[in-house]
Amino acid sequence: MSDLPRIHSLRDGAAKAIAAADLDEKTALAQETARRWESRTLSLRSPLDLAVPDRPGRPERPELIAPTKMVRRSLNSTRGRIALLHSIAHIELNAVDLALDIVARFASEKVPNSFFDGWMRVAFEEAKHFRLVRQRLRELGADYGDMPAHDGLWQAAHDTRNDLTARLAVVPLILEARGLDVTPALQAKMREAGDLKTAAVLDVIYEDEKGHVAVGAKWFRFLCARQKKDPAAAFQALVRANFRGPLKAPFNDVARAEAGLTPSFYRSMTASTNI
Repeated sequence: MSDLPRIHSLRDGAAKAIAAADLDEKTALAQETARRWESRTLSLRSPLDLAVPDRPGRPERPELIAPTKMVRRSLNSTRGRIALLHSIAHIELNAVDLALDIVARFASEKVPNSFFDGWMRVAFEEAKHFRLVRQRLRELGADYGDMPAHDGLWQAAHDTRNDLTARLAVVPLILEARGLDVTPALQAKMREAGDLKTAAVLDVIYEDEKGHVAVGAKWFRFLCARQKKDPAAAFQALVRANFRGPLKAPFNDVARAEAGLTPSFYRSMTASTNI
């Protein structure tokens, strides 16, 4: 795309997409970098690469507040569905940056190129999700930025910035896996409320997220095998060291297992267990 900054390498394209404060530019950069990496017209790194930003670029709005101050609304009203879509848009936007950050920040790790293939596919799809949700918000007379949001998701990236195995444990295997747990109920509620367009958006997100958790589980197991560690035990140790608070039931055991995340990883770490 001629109006995008020049992309020198995969790491450079990912870093520039993270840094972009314009969300149309961010998602376009993420997807263009993914396309060029998939077609093997980009190198992994170059001397001209932008440094990986400590924080992603963001527009002035939404206002970021503490998670405890977020207001919950009934999904039976249009206002409530807008609030839900706004929170999902915020999650998907952070997911774009999280997928890009795992590529840019860990571009010097000794992993196969297929590692970066998987995460750029995730970044491409998260950008698609953000655009779908934002379009649905606009159809309902709202937009991303109209409501406050919280900053807890990026904190997970900051806390695991120096450890790829910890990043995989926390981001795809906790945060993304949580989406598999909660989305089916939201899909059902949207259909009950007669909002079939929002339900259809959630359908796309849910199917793609299974693949995203699977990418995380695949590479977490790969790194554990290389380090001769038991994956479930390693996951639990990393969660205790890097994640704030217990894991929350109920769990979508079937979808998680299909993605390679079996109950032996997380069942002993639920809210009733001290971590």
